[in-house]
Amino acid sequence: MPIVRTLAAVLAATALTLTGCAGDDLSSDNASDSPSSSGGDKGSVTVAGQNFPEATLVASMYQQLLENAGYTVETKLVDSRDAYMPTFPGDVDIVPEYVGGIVNFLNTQANGDSAKPFEAGDGQQLADDGATLLKDAGIELLDISPATDTNAFFVTQDYADSEGLSTLSDLEGKSVVLAAAPDCKGRLDCEGGLSDDYGIDVTKVLELGYASAQTYKSVIDGESQLGETSTTDGTLESQGLVVLDDDKQIQPAQNLVPAVSADFLADNPDVADILNPLMAALTTENLTELNGKIAVDRAKPEDVAKEFLESNDLL
Repeated sequence: MPIVRTLAAVLAATALTLTGCAGDDLSSDNASDSPSSSGGDKGSVTVAGQNFPEATLVASMYQQLLENAGYTVETKLVDSRDAYMPTFPGDVDIVPEYVGGIVNFLNTQANGDSAKPFEAGDGQQLADDGATLLKDAGIELLDISPATDTNAFFVTQDYADSEGLSTLSDLEGKSVVLAAAPDCKGRLDCEGGLSDDYGIDVTKVLELGYASAQTYKSVIDGESQLGETSTTDGTLESQGLVVLDDDKQIQPAQNLVPAVSADFLADNPDVADILNPLMAALTTENLTELNGKIAVDRAKPEDVAKEFLESNDLL
C-alpha cells in the first residue's frame, strides 16, 4: 500500500495524480511526444493516449513491450481523447483505452451529443454493444483487462464510520455537497445519477476538479461531504478517505483495453500476442497500487511500468 504522508505532502503529490477520468476528456490540446526508439526490425508503430499518470503508465508498458518485440515505437500523449481520435485509425495505430470511454465517444460521434450512452457495467457486454460502432470506425479491441477505472465517489473515513456508510445507497435521502469535475452536474454517471438513481440530495456541486488536490481538501475540511475520483486512486487511504461502493452500477464499464487500428492489426497480428498478456496481468488492485507509486511516492511512470513488466515476466 502507499506510504502514509502528511496532508501537506499528499496534497502536493496529488497535483500529479489523475486529472481526468477514464470516460471524460481533459480540456487542453497541448501534446507531448516521447522519443522514438530505434533499431526495431518489425517496422514502426505509433501509440497515442491521454496525458494523465495512469494513461502515461499504461502507454509506457505498451511501448516497452512493443520495443522488446522489435517494433520502433513513437508514443504521443495528448490532453484529450478529442485530440487523438481524428487521427485514429490513420496516423495512430494503437491507443491504451477504456471500454466505456471509447465506445461512448464513438457513439456521440456517430449519433450526436444527445445519444443515449451505453451503460453496461460489464466490459465485454459494453464492447459487444458497441461492436458496430467499433467496426465502422476501423478499430478492434484486444483482450479486455479485469482492471477497471471508473468514476468513484469518496467520503472521509470518519464520516463513513459516523453515518454507517459503505455504499452510495447508504446516502439515500441525505443532503450532501459534492466536489467534482466541472461537467458533473446532470451527468448520469455523476450528479445526475447520484440524484436520480440513488436519491441523494446533492445541494450543491463545487467545480473543484476530478481527483484534484482541491477536491480532496474540500472533503477533508468538511466543505463537501462527497468527492469525485476514480476507482484506482492510490492516494485515498493515506488521506483518510474511502470510496463508497457504486452498488446500483451507474458507471459504465471502464476496463482497460488496447484499441488497435483494424488495418494495422491485420498487417501485424503479433501485436495481440504482445499486449494481451499485459491485460491479463493487470487488475484493479495492482493498478491502484501502481498509481499510488506515481502519485504518492513520486516514482516515474516508465520506471513503475518496467518494474511491473519484469516482475510479471512480461519483459
